[in-house]
Amino acid sequence: MNCPAGGVELQLLPLHDITVVALEQAVAAPFATRQLADLGARVIKVERPGRGDFARDYDRRTKGLSAYFVWVNRGKESVALDLKAEGDRALLDRLLARADVFVQNLAPGAAGRLGLGSDALRARHPRLITCDLSGYGAEGPYRDKKAYDLLVQCEAGLVSLTGDAGAPARPGISIADIAGGMYTYTGILTALYERERTGEGTALSVSLFDALAEWMGQPYFAEAYGGAPLTRSGARHPSISPYGHYRCGDGGQVFLSVQNDREWTALCERVLRRPGLVRDPRFADNPLRRSHDDELTAAIEEHFAPHTADGVAALLDGAGIANARLRTVAEFTAHPQLAARDRWREFGSPAGPLRGLLPPVEVRGREAAMRAVPALGEHTDAVRAEFAAPGGTAAAASEAGEDRRPAG
Repeated sequence: MNCPAGGVELQLLPLHDITVVALEQAVAAPFATRQLADLGARVIKVERPGRGDFARDYDRRTKGLSAYFVWVNRGKESVALDLKAEGDRALLDRLLARADVFVQNLAPGAAGRLGLGSDALRARHPRLITCDLSGYGAEGPYRDKKAYDLLVQCEAGLVSLTGDAGAPARPGISIADIAGGMYTYTGILTALYERERTGEGTALSVSLFDALAEWMGQPYFAEAYGGAPLTRSGARHPSISPYGHYRCGDGGQVFLSVQNDREWTALCERVLRRPGLVRDPRFADNPLRRSHDDELTAAIEEHFAPHTADGVAALLDGAGIANARLRTVAEFTAHPQLAARDRWREFGSPAGPLRGLLPPVEVRGREAAMRAVPALGEHTDAVRAEFAAPGGTAAAASEAGEDRRPAG
């Protein structure tokens, strides 16, 4: 069935013969299916006619396109279907009959009302892998509660840990969506592997809340068994010291991290030139250093005061102490490591060529598919023709789908 958008030959990629039908919107599910597309899967994204995935309208910052949509929808085919119209629904059923994976993150209960619940689909298509991505899971008092990224972060306790003593802060990226998307992605890969052995598909479910709850494991154990609530620490590490940002004489800042006693000794002796700090009772081990972090910070910044940030970074590198500069997004874009490793690629979009990064997982000898971001409904006619009803025509299928009431 695989015939990727743009006719690009992808047989060498790991998922070249896998077809995914995605009834998806926003960030989490699209992020998962984009990973599959990058590995060569054919991802057919079903959108509402005239409106599409509402993430298309989040902003206009990428040549008039939504930065969110561009980020998570590269390499897919967009098919605009009204699932309350008989012809369009029949077309979706034909797609599913030949698909390997079905992913949906509609509002709670919507897939079931459309006859697209996992039990119903797998009864008809035993080899189909279904994945339902929800906000809070299929049961419990929050089952029907609307779930958006920042709100899930709040419910999972993450926002209580970000920011500084004055106020909490939202992390700069969509952490709950990314967590949910990555568990969806890895769950699907696991199910595909299992199907190779058993011949049977399976039903997966992932919730944003559960995904982020897993990522809250360290704070949970630290507070539940540590005897005191955790507090916000800004850009400093809440458990390790020294680990954070330190002012230098030119007004710049250097971030550094000491992870063990060997590194602590190297910092004191080779960078700060104060070997006596190694055995200072305030700083004898990491918990003590964290308890006296303000005093330790003052000692470090006193030594850094005569130096520029670049000079401090050189001292730290020479002593084998991990360090970093705080870069802006623009500075990250120009990062020498990305340039040296040739990580940037160009891909298409309705607004013209865009530049983006290769996916993190490298398959030796094969490069990820960096196919275009689709316009709304760009592939509808081609998919109608490819999946026309037996004995019918693409035109007849199209006419049957002309009733374009809002999808449920």
